[in-house]
Amino acid sequence: MKKIVAFIALSILLPLFAVAQAPSFYDFTVKDIDGNDFELAQLKGKKVMVVNVASKCGLTPQYEQLEAIYQKYGGDEFIIIGFPANNFMKQEPGTDEEIKEFCTLEYGVSFPMMSKISVKGKDMAEIYEWLTKEELNGFADSKIKWNFQKYLINKEGQLEYVINPNVKPDDEKIIAWIEE
Repeated sequence: MKKIVAFIALSILLPLFAVAQAPSFYDFTVKDIDGNDFELAQLKGKKVMVVNVASKCGLTPQYEQLEAIYQKYGGDEFIIIGFPANNFMKQEPGTDEEIKEFCTLEYGVSFPMMSKISVKGKDMAEIYEWLTKEELNGFADSKIKWNFQKYLINKEGQLEYVINPNVKPDDEKIIAWIEE
């Protein structure tokens, strides 16, 4: 009987311990597009939109909407973070310097851009492991479908929504989430 009780107790407690040990969005440090450390902990208290971006994609014009949203809402309450990735048909072939120049000259991007990473596969960046695995983010499993997939993180650092790439950044549901 003691073994059964112990087994039941462990069955209940071990998953709780595992969740408690899972990393938080704020536990990650990434590299910005200039190669500097960017601690996500500095974003505590802000809503965050994380987007994997590419310069040579049919969805690249979404940079314009992303920048417009950032100009209107960016600041103490909201931020956008772009992660260039070359995972889909080699649509982000440039170096960090080339990507930064393109984003600045073509779209006037002023929201934080990170260093180019991989968002899928064996070399997936740790932050994207967290974004795509329910066991880490506590919300849901997801698969990066294409460039410009959006992940919405609430002010407590919890993943709340995964937005498909074809949904424009200024979609009314996204704007409603930012404004709530």
